[in-house]
Amino acid sequence: MRKKWTKTFAGTLSLVFTLALMLSACSGNSTQQSETPADSSGEKPAAQEDLFTEVGTYPIVKKPMTIKMFAPQLSTIENMETNTYTKFLEEKTNIKIDWDLVPDNALNDRKQLMLASGDYPEVILHGALTKEEQMKYGKQGVFIPLNELIDKYAPNIKKAMADIPYMKASITAPDGNIYALPQVNECYHCDNALKMWINKAWLDKLGLQVPTTTEEFHNVLKAFKEKDPNGNGKADEIPLTGSDEMWTGNVSAFLMNSFIVDDYTEKNTGTFLRVLDGKVDFVANKEEWKQGLLYLNQLYKEGLIDPASFTQNADAIQQLANREKDNVMGALSTALISYAYSMDSKAPRHKDYVVVPPLKGPNGVQQTLFFAGINSSQFAITNKATPEQQIAAIRFADYLYTEESIVLQENGPEGGGWRKATDGELGMDGKPAKYTNIVKTDKKPTHNDGWEQIGPSLRTYAYRDSWTAPQDPLADNGYGTRLNNVSKEYEPYHSKEQYPNGLFIALEDAELSAQIKTTLVDYVKSNMAQFITGSKDINKEWDAYVKGLDGLQLAQYLEIYQKALASK
Repeated sequence: MRKKWTKTFAGTLSLVFTLALMLSACSGNSTQQSETPADSSGEKPAAQEDLFTEVGTYPIVKKPMTIKMFAPQLSTIENMETNTYTKFLEEKTNIKIDWDLVPDNALNDRKQLMLASGDYPEVILHGALTKEEQMKYGKQGVFIPLNELIDKYAPNIKKAMADIPYMKASITAPDGNIYALPQVNECYHCDNALKMWINKAWLDKLGLQVPTTTEEFHNVLKAFKEKDPNGNGKADEIPLTGSDEMWTGNVSAFLMNSFIVDDYTEKNTGTFLRVLDGKVDFVANKEEWKQGLLYLNQLYKEGLIDPASFTQNADAIQQLANREKDNVMGALSTALISYAYSMDSKAPRHKDYVVVPPLKGPNGVQQTLFFAGINSSQFAITNKATPEQQIAAIRFADYLYTEESIVLQENGPEGGGWRKATDGELGMDGKPAKYTNIVKTDKKPTHNDGWEQIGPSLRTYAYRDSWTAPQDPLADNGYGTRLNNVSKEYEPYHSKEQYPNGLFIALEDAELSAQIKTTLVDYVKSNMAQFITGSKDINKEWDAYVKGLDGLQLAQYLEIYQKALASK
């Protein structure tokens, strides 16, 4: 009996072992098939070398491939499916785009709903993906890491990361992964946006020079107020104005940077942080900040700062600047003088203004902010994409980083919105240009010959300089040259203490840091306005203001931003 049981057990064990081997083999085949799925005939797809052309050559895939992509439908573009640039890309790459489009003004809401529900496509082409979204959906596995794909298949993206100092740090999450690709859009006037424009015609009439120090600036504003520079016999001049609603329109930021770093340049911006010897430091409780407030308060008390600067919008600035018949505006804090004036000879008043260089403060501080950095990205590949689609998609994005792509994407086919520059045509940098815009006299509100600026792309300083531009900055269409020229006056003064732009806050800290930042910024801005306007006495109430910061989790705020800096 025992022998029979032993024999039966041995036979059963042998059978189980055999079945296990068979299942193991099946399991191995199953895994392989999930990586390289069979087609409808049951046959495995061809090897990668049979599917793709050599990296850097086109088309990308040898046989047509369809990839679904999420993007906005801009109101100015007629039809993304029939769009000339879409058709060009599909022919160039052999990748057919299955569009998942959403109205531009609903993009953020639809994106969040789509990602939360799991109903998303293989590729997000243009998603305005915040750093928090990149980390959250990267951690969940919704966005796949792009590092290895970039390394193997995207030479243009690799080169951009090597050439642009801030790019790699700005798109690499704290876990070391790149989950999304940005639009890199370099421009001198954007990166040097913290400008002060001053009425040079008034300076000339009063025999004054463009101020170079805070004391000289005070004296100039005082002269604007008291010496009737517009010559109408009325005390109607407004020496200095601005608006938090405009790009870098905050009147205090330009001036405060002559005392200490102030990165609150417009509404809903700024951290009030700096970096000293690698350590993150809060600025709005320092003695230098108090000195800056005292200076601004002096200007306000003497009627040199427009009281409306703290409440008015950009439309109010335009109305003020174009007041009939005499000009009343002395100085304006903003990135663009075009907020105030139309930039043509029909309204030549704009030609009276030049920029004030960063002013030297009483302690020798002379600095401006440098805004280069990447705060959000556009392109991500999701876990819905097959391995083959992942390779095709990253190569597709890599092409979007080429100059050929950018010219066609933004301007349509050659001969329509642009042409190659001819001998003698110069770019904004004064060197021979490569491209020239064709100005259309019958411009329509919509078009179908390009994507404008949808998707990841690479617009460098050099690319911008390669387009023909008037060498006369005051010519009717010379505004770009003018902005380039004046912005270069700011480059030597980039702050060495400014907290870097575009760093990731760790996912576990993101919500808390946003809450603390909102509370801190509101507290500082509210007190700042009261100190400047005199509703609070700076000398008497400064200590109470500083003490009030202690209950706003300032220490934790500094820790979070120190951690982000360390992971850079």
